[in-house]
Amino acid sequence: MYINDVHILYYVLVAIIGMLTGQFIDWCNKRLPEKKKILTIDFFKELKLNYPLMLLNATINLIILYLYGMQKYFSDNINLYKYLILSPMLISAFYIDYKLHIIPNRLNLTIFEIGLIIAVIGGISDINFAINAIEGMLVGGGTFFVITLIGGLIAGKEAMGYGDVKFMAALGLYFGFASMVSIIFMSFLIGAILSIILILIRKKKASEYIPFGPFIVISCYIAIFVPLNSLLNLLLQIFTLGHG
Repeated sequence: MYINDVHILYYVLVAIIGMLTGQFIDWCNKRLPEKKKILTIDFFKELKLNYPLMLLNATINLIILYLYGMQKYFSDNINLYKYLILSPMLISAFYIDYKLHIIPNRLNLTIFEIGLIIAVIGGISDINFAINAIEGMLVGGGTFFVITLIGGLIAGKEAMGYGDVKFMAALGLYFGFASMVSIIFMSFLIGAILSIILILIRKKKASEYIPFGPFIVISCYIAIFVPLNSLLNLLLQIFTLGHG
């Protein structure tokens, strides 16, 4: 049996991996902020299944497999693999930043290192793939670095944390230049809308810090799920009020 030209056994395998990875995310969410070792026997000693997180990650994995399919050659599946790898780290970044207002350096470094490896592997068969990844890193990290500097000069404090800057630079290796541009615009748009809603319903005060990482993560998933051309056209319509 095939779904979108992919054998159903691949969906079963991806779902199982997603559930196992979801449980590991739960463990990382507890250990990373405290700077404790991740790969330790304590994982099995303190194991407490987090079914919502396991189901969430498995569901996202299935959607990614359905959208990107499974091709014959490894090089043709690189987008599928990189997003399956990135997804659990995105969930972890969302959770930790939302709860603690930080994105741990170890998480950012892991995202960066894996992204760099993927860029090199993809660049072996297509040098433009690697170039696009580096451009994405520069535009993502560079844009947020400039915003942070300007915010510091104008307001006397950081407009956003440097964890967000490192996070965006690492993500650029996965998404490339054009997608990172769309993610930047989406993250500010979503951030503005949700922040206003949170203030209006009195979940947050106007002077209260609202972590930006979750908005970035939401934008990343939109970029994963929605074709780039459709996404760019939508953003153009929004920011030009339909006159683009």
